Amino acid sequence: MKDIVITDAIKYIGADDKDLDLFESQYVIPNGVSYNSYVILDEKVAVMDTIDQRRTDEWLANLERELDGRNVDYIVVSHLEPDHAASLQVLAEKYPEAKLIGNAKTFNMIPQFFSIDNLADRSVTVKEGDTVSLGKHTLQFFMAPMVHWPEVMVAYEQSEKILFSADGFGKFGALDVDEDWACEARRYYFNIVGKYGMQVQALLKKAAGLDIQMICPLHGPILKENLGYYIGLYDTWSKYEPEDEGIVIAYASIHGNTGKAAKKFAEILEAKGAKKVVVTDLSRDDMAEAVEDAFRYDTLVLACATYDGGLFPCMEDFLHHLKAKNYQKRKIAFMENGSWAPTAAKNMKAIVENFKNVELVDPVVTIKSTMKEENVKTMEELADNLLA
Repeated sequence: MKDIVITDAIKYIGADDKDLDLFESQYVIPNGVSYNSYVILDEKVAVMDTIDQRRTDEWLANLERELDGRNVDYIVVSHLEPDHAASLQVLAEKYPEAKLIGNAKTFNMIPQFFSIDNLADRSVTVKEGDTVSLGKHTLQFFMAPMVHWPEVMVAYEQSEKILFSADGFGKFGALDVDEDWACEARRYYFNIVGKYGMQVQALLKKAAGLDIQMICPLHGPILKENLGYYIGLYDTWSKYEPEDEGIVIAYASIHGNTGKAAKKFAEILEAKGAKKVVVTDLSRDDMAEAVEDAFRYDTLVLACATYDGGLFPCMEDFLHHLKAKNYQKRKIAFMENGSWAPTAAKNMKAIVENFKNVELVDPVVTIKSTMKEENVKTMEELADNLLA
């Protein structure tokens, strides 16, 4: 891993993981992921979160190198999810005099994961706005419940103006991978945190009152420049507002005929001047990326084959993901296919009608088995209405 520089007193001790196939056992991570952890070296030493057990040995070696023989005074637990806290027991046993800093919910949950001796005597329970002095550095704590677990809190280091943001502002991808931040941060946000836009908005309001010069998340790169860009994206995402103008055509096709119609519709939209058209095959493409694109753009077209009188399963799965993540504030249109009794549009509408602030755009394109000229004419009309 390349050298990660934070400040003279605050050191990066995390590790990359390029061996994991699925993050949270569901999200593909072709460029790996980083498990971030930090240590603040002052009169008192504070470790800011631990690390996934997959990289415990590497992380401990990093910590001991930075400690250079010193002991740990505080262990800050901002989030108990195992990719950040799985090594807590190891650290607590290695430094038995260290105090654990968390909130009331943290200490209620710790025994569910660990058996730490004398936990009550070692606990420092903080509330909203509380501070802990390390010497020249002072940590101030702000609660961030449901971003994205109930015990989550963030810490603001007052002297160097650094926000330790827990899962906020995180992204997929190892730190030694050079890639665009927004793409994998967006996929991470909407699939993991996306349900909790209201809670993210509450945290952003707290952050607005702080002079933040650097953001240190638990996944992804340390953010040092142009912080308004990252905060602005989080504001847009957590308000469920479209980030860009564009049309996503998500199709679920059994034998390829619905897919052909979806691609034809994309050609029609592009010919009519659509700014951006994204076509995704829900049977084969990454579901998490399909969800990301649906949230990124302002219009969604759902194209689905009828299956056992209902929806082809990958479309049902896609709509379930959107519903779970509070999909809203978009235009939605429908294409359906069926050889004897097309019912996909009716079934998709039954789900989508429960979304907040969505505009359903007509006409529905109904195909019977294979696309015909009359279907193309209906697509032309639908394209005009979507682009109006």
